[in-house]
Amino acid sequence: MSNPEKVLSFLDITGAWDPSLIFVMVGAIVVGLGGFYLVSKRSKAFFGGALHIPTRTAVSRPLVIGSLIFGAGWGIAGFCPGPAIVALGAGHLKALIFVLAMLAGMALCNRFFTGHKNLV
Repeated sequence: MSNPEKVLSFLDITGAWDPSLIFVMVGAIVVGLGGFYLVSKRSKAFFGGALHIPTRTAVSRPLVIGSLIFGAGWGIAGFCPGPAIVALGAGHLKALIFVLAMLAGMALCNRFFTGHKNLV
């Protein structure tokens, strides 16, 4: 997932589609479901602190807008946040530009939407 060409090939469903990232996504879903299952059986966090599990299930406007922005960035650059950090560590200039844009977006979100009732 840290190779943007691989990601863009996965997203190119009308051209030279490469479905191999499906295995990465399915693996992540399985691990995530296992983690959620384990956490759902607990009343405290692993280190004894309070366990805060989100309960909101409604799809809000900020969620949809954020998802669209995330998807557009993924489709344009071929990176999502974690793999971009890996590629940055490998010295890829494209990853540096992506990470800087990502940090700017996070700063803007914190500046304009912190405490916004629809984001909680």
